[in-house]
Amino acid sequence: MDLKQLEAFVHVAELGSFTRAAIALDTNQPALSRLVRHLEVELRHTLLERNGRGVSLTPAGQRMLAHAKGILQQIQRASQDLDALRGAAGGHFAIGITPSFARVATNELVRGFRTSFPGATISVAQGLSTYLVEWLMMGRIDVAVLYDTFDTPLIDKRTVFTEELFLIGPDNGTDGTTHDETVRAPLAAIPLREITRYPLVIPGRMHAIRRMVEAAAAEQGVRLRIELEVDAVISILDLVDEGIGYAVLPLNATTSDALKRRFQVIRITEPTLFSRLAIATSSKHTLSQLAIQAIAMLESRILPLYGTAT
Repeated sequence: MDLKQLEAFVHVAELGSFTRAAIALDTNQPALSRLVRHLEVELRHTLLERNGRGVSLTPAGQRMLAHAKGILQQIQRASQDLDALRGAAGGHFAIGITPSFARVATNELVRGFRTSFPGATISVAQGLSTYLVEWLMMGRIDVAVLYDTFDTPLIDKRTVFTEELFLIGPDNGTDGTTHDETVRAPLAAIPLREITRYPLVIPGRMHAIRRMVEAAAAEQGVRLRIELEVDAVISILDLVDEGIGYAVLPLNATTSDALKRRFQVIRITEPTLFSRLAIATSSKHTLSQLAIQAIAMLESRILPLYGTAT
């Protein structure tokens, strides 16, 4: 296995065609096909299914694509880190962020990075915390801003922001508030064991909030009453507003609602639930000097934006 084989495979897989990949790599299709075939022989797995419309990844190919991209990115980072010894400007910084953080901070993150490191490039990947951990392990990203819900070997995490989770329900309009008010102050409090009275619209099992709420409920010996599983916060709020069920979310999910709708907010007690936003890196991969400096910029200039938005 060599880097040319990995590069050929990644380009063909991502472009879905040997022809398009050959153009992108400025080579010919037979040479590209030989590189990918040699890689398949060495790995003893078929990575690509050839068809009349191009190629598609096999299950083995899907796994290998993530590893191949991580390996190529690690080689690139190593080269950039060595260039830094000569004072050469440049490099690439890859960061993964959760959708909730992306909604608040993506624009300022990119703007701040380009101002601070004009000779470098940045890529921003968005995904659930579980996927961000996988991307860190594979080396696809340098750092992640994610929700810390469970211990993960070889991942170093540091909590940077904590926010309370509330039970969010449809507004019942009984206290005289106007439609200019997007969210009420918490009206009541219920112990977590009584949450079974409420049908929940909640993210799927891969979502950090779902894991957190289920783990806390299990400790109380209760099972959640799940009406629907929906990952996107805006869709969850739409369903709550329609009266389909209740959500468990931080308050900033409602205060940042673009439609400025009102919601009933109930505090959860015994125990109170908190989500913890953390910066995470992989102890398997050495950070470049660019990554170290970019993370410092992230902490000082970008993360405070999330706090002010809650």
